[in-house]
Amino acid sequence: MSLLFTLARPVLMGLDPELAHGATIKALRFLPPLQAAPDDPRLGVEAFGLHFANPIGMAAGFDKHGEVPDQLLQMGFGFTEVGTITPRPQPGNPKPRLFRLPEDQGVINRFGFNSQGHQAVHARLSARAHKAGVVGINVGANKDASDRTADYVAGVRAFADLATYFTINISSPNTPGLRDLQHAAALDDLLARVLDARDELSLQFGRKPVLLKIAPDLSPEDLDDLVTVVRQRKIDGMIISNTTISRPAHLRSAHRDEMGGLSGRPLFQLSTQTLAQVYQRIDRQFPLIGAGGIEDGASARAKMEAGASLLQIYSALVFLGPQLVQDIKQDLIQTLNKTGATSLTTLIGTKSDDWAAGRM
Repeated sequence: MSLLFTLARPVLMGLDPELAHGATIKALRFLPPLQAAPDDPRLGVEAFGLHFANPIGMAAGFDKHGEVPDQLLQMGFGFTEVGTITPRPQPGNPKPRLFRLPEDQGVINRFGFNSQGHQAVHARLSARAHKAGVVGINVGANKDASDRTADYVAGVRAFADLATYFTINISSPNTPGLRDLQHAAALDDLLARVLDARDELSLQFGRKPVLLKIAPDLSPEDLDDLVTVVRQRKIDGMIISNTTISRPAHLRSAHRDEMGGLSGRPLFQLSTQTLAQVYQRIDRQFPLIGAGGIEDGASARAKMEAGASLLQIYSALVFLGPQLVQDIKQDLIQTLNKTGATSLTTLIGTKSDDWAAGRM
């Protein structure tokens, strides 16, 4: 796979980014099945009542329509997340809506929840219903929904038979007003209704963990309010973070001023600081997934030291290719060898104070 990426990279980088992404998905669909080497048992993680063979997951946004979950798992990911999926199909925002920032190793997108809808994605994922592997379902709301919370509840109901876990995505900056659901009163109502639906269906399909994905752009006061609600509702975990609407002054790439969410290397500092700030507020009540700017073993370790039990990557793969997954795992194994630790839990939160205070 790494050799194929090396050969195809010049062609992919010459294409419009969204066309290149579509070509990558098609290639994964039609390539012969891969078989990654078994993971070192020390990379295993227990979180949300689930077992992960390793902590590295593919973030939502890559496999929006559930086309290649098994291919991603076969590449060596410990888990993958499908979506964001909306109840009804919708095209998303007008193109172009995806931009590479090569000088900054970043990406800006303003997709706006382009989705084939619950019915189409459910039918596709039903074909792998009995296969192994952790496959999360990231659910969202239609842009024109009159009751967006009802759309999230519908997502839980639609995929309760297939999801290993759910992610409630209220943090995309590309659907107007969506981030308002992060405010305390709206969030409390959303989580109450989503968790009620999950619990009702758990008798039939088993209890599925529910995670909340938040933005990195919250003020300390808003973060306090959000975490208070999340802890009271006893959610299973959080993903920190989604893309940012901020623009660091040091960005150099031509598309740096495009509207949308910024991800990749420029997001790393902000998302990791937010991760640590959440870690300090939750008092280890539930695990966290760290996302945003992971591009090598050092940045993966930094996320864990800031408070993450699991990791998600995406944007760095655009520039570095699939070998990144193995490189990060190898780095984590080397860290365990050096310290003599038998699991990655010894890393979690060890530098959260420094990250939260902005000293890293």
